[in-house]
Amino acid sequence: MGFRFSIRLQLMVLSLFLFTIPYLGYNYVWELEQYLRNGQEQTMIGTARAVATALHERPALFDSQSAYLQDVRPGTDLYAPPIPSPIRLDGELNDWQQVSELMSEYDGDEVIEYYNGYDGKPTSLSFTHMVGRYGQFLYAMFKVSDDTLLWRQPNSLSVETGDHLLIGMETPQGELARYVVAPYESGWVNAYKLAKNTTTTRAVENALSIQGRWQETATGYNIELRFPLSMTTGGLAFTLVDVDSSTNRLKQYALGTANTKVLSELGTVITPSPEIERILAGLKYADSRVWVVDKHKRVLARAGDIQSATGIEVDKKESPSNPVWQWIESKWLLPLYYQILTRPPADFIDELDDAYALVGQDLGTVLNGQPESLWRLSPDNKAIVLSAAYPIFIEGNVMGAVVVEQTTNGIRTLRNRALEQLFHVILAVMSIGTLGLLLFATRISNRIRSLRDDTEAVIDDNGKIIGTLPASNQRDEIGDLSRSFADVLSRLQQYNSYLENMASRLSHELRTPIAVVKSSLDMLSHVNDTSQQAVFVERAQSGVNRLSTILNSMSEATRLEQAIAQEDMAQFNIVEVIQGCVEGYKHAYAQRVWRFSTSDNTLPVYGSAELVAQLFDKVISNAVDFSQESDEIVISLEKKDKQVFLSVSNPGPLLPQGMKSQLTQSMVSVRKENEMQNTTHSPHLGLGLYIANMIANFHKGQLLLNDKTDGTGVIVTITFPL
Repeated sequence: MGFRFSIRLQLMVLSLFLFTIPYLGYNYVWELEQYLRNGQEQTMIGTARAVATALHERPALFDSQSAYLQDVRPGTDLYAPPIPSPIRLDGELNDWQQVSELMSEYDGDEVIEYYNGYDGKPTSLSFTHMVGRYGQFLYAMFKVSDDTLLWRQPNSLSVETGDHLLIGMETPQGELARYVVAPYESGWVNAYKLAKNTTTTRAVENALSIQGRWQETATGYNIELRFPLSMTTGGLAFTLVDVDSSTNRLKQYALGTANTKVLSELGTVITPSPEIERILAGLKYADSRVWVVDKHKRVLARAGDIQSATGIEVDKKESPSNPVWQWIESKWLLPLYYQILTRPPADFIDELDDAYALVGQDLGTVLNGQPESLWRLSPDNKAIVLSAAYPIFIEGNVMGAVVVEQTTNGIRTLRNRALEQLFHVILAVMSIGTLGLLLFATRISNRIRSLRDDTEAVIDDNGKIIGTLPASNQRDEIGDLSRSFADVLSRLQQYNSYLENMASRLSHELRTPIAVVKSSLDMLSHVNDTSQQAVFVERAQSGVNRLSTILNSMSEATRLEQAIAQEDMAQFNIVEVIQGCVEGYKHAYAQRVWRFSTSDNTLPVYGSAELVAQLFDKVISNAVDFSQESDEIVISLEKKDKQVFLSVSNPGPLLPQGMKSQLTQSMVSVRKENEMQNTTHSPHLGLGLYIANMIANFHKGQLLLNDKTDGTGVIVTITFPL
């Protein structure tokens, strides 16, 4: 019962290995996901390449972006991102919060010019500045910190008697145009156009197209302006002039983005390109978010929404028609599966939402002219975003890049669908497989128990075999085991019979020489004649020699093993060795007929010629013992493939049934007195073929015993490798 339980337990443990199936399937699906991700990556690089191809060698798209073709001067070259709604010119600056990360700080390090009224004290003026675009208008804001705000006097015609703002821009005609904003109180303001002569700040006319609000604050003042983009081709600079003395009202210094008096020193304002945005307009339906950035990572155009850019569109899962299965799946299976799986998020945080520069992104490789891709996690770790970038070339130079972004939500959804179906199938297979293994284990354990009981029944308590084991007819491993047990028991019964007869065989072999010695010694004590005493002594010596021969035969195998270990190996011609032995047998066993044949006169074998001759002696002795006078003993040497076959055949009794493989073992003999024709030879202790087999194995050969095909005798075959 315990053995049956052990088999069942082992099979149950084995059934646990079925859990490797979902593990392997899970890994397989994960590998497929990696392939899909690689495919998505290559597709996105292809999309980026296609968009970049539409922008290659089209400098007209960037004609208004002069700074796009040169190095950026921080604080001087300005970036005007698109603003989602018009700025209210109220001086409160609330509408600028959405682009606050792009604001620039200006302090005493950005002083453009010192005037005659400068008193040498550290500058007290600083400001935060930002520009933006909405439609065809450019907006500018200044959040100024100033310890003293002096307004222009209402009755003064000079714009330099108070704090004021200077604007310099490049006109579409390529000329320098200068403007000034110099209010005398908080409120709505307009600009004045200054004379072309840069040595004066004389206002020549109103510039009503530049308008906004100047609002005093507790720490200084705020300025918000608006003017048409058509007024400039990109060159732009702002300068705030500080006047602190209410007595002399002299200008102290100018702090700003660039010198408004020199056309070549103006900064460049970069605005997202409407032309590029029109090219990208169709891509908002391409399930991707697309950016076009300049070589300074500033956004020139964008299209699409990352929240909907899932990469692969997956159809909604159809509900199963069976309501019971639907209930099991939704209430039990899917909650279990999603302890391991993760659902792609319906929403996640996007740090690049409404971004106007990709400064934080790694675009170094693509801006050096090589396409690249980048995987990143969303800040909330819910989504994986894949970015693929391809460079834009103009006249052989990299002038920007196209960046295409998608999430892996589509792939993750598809992966989850595949894993759900895989887990369904695996769960069903494992359930059926486990049940089948349990039934199979029960059947196997019952059959093994039956085999155990039958085996125990044929052996008594003393270990004696008292019956036969019925062989199973089943064509499986247990049936083979049952037949093997039956065969083993049969051979053990024969071997036990041999062992039981061994005592009588040894007794028979030892009784005669002992009797000869004993009788000779007894007679020796009763005889005084010297000649008769010599006869009895000789007879006793003969008996002792026979006893010594028996003992030497019993230890011959051990001595031979030691001799083999020290034997020198060399190449010899086995034909000469066998032929020489046969010539000797013709004289030693003249009553037998000898026939020797060979296929070659030279058959080189590597080994010991003496040991091979000793092996041959043992086989021949066996053949002589089991043959009769005038019988023919046939010896042949043949070469087949890369082996030499030495065969010895003799007429006589056939091999015992079931003992063929045991006859080459030590102390195994099945001789009967009426079968041995040469009864005057040395005693037979079952060592001859054992020694012969030992020598054959030493030469990496094999000794085989078989009955002759005509059933008239036995043939012994020994193989030697060439």
